[in-house]
Amino acid sequence: MKRIATVGLMVAALGLSACSGLNTKEQRMLSGGAIGAGTGAAATVITGGCVACGAVVGGAIGTAAGYLYHEGKSN
Repeated sequence: MKRIATVGLMVAALGLSACSGLNTKEQRMLSGGAIGAGTGAAATVITGGCVACGAVVGGAIGTAAGYLYHEGKSN
């Protein structure tokens, strides 16, 4: 169990290190995707659906929303 936790922590740290140096549009898209994935997963847990499917669909919608939000702010 300790080994799995260590590997998970290392993967999370490496994943977060890739987020440095993002411009505003990329930050908004990443935030939207993360929020959307979490919301989609939570919604499918409540409704009894496929959690992975809900996370993927929510992430895609959140990423698109982050992009659209950026485009609306830049005009």
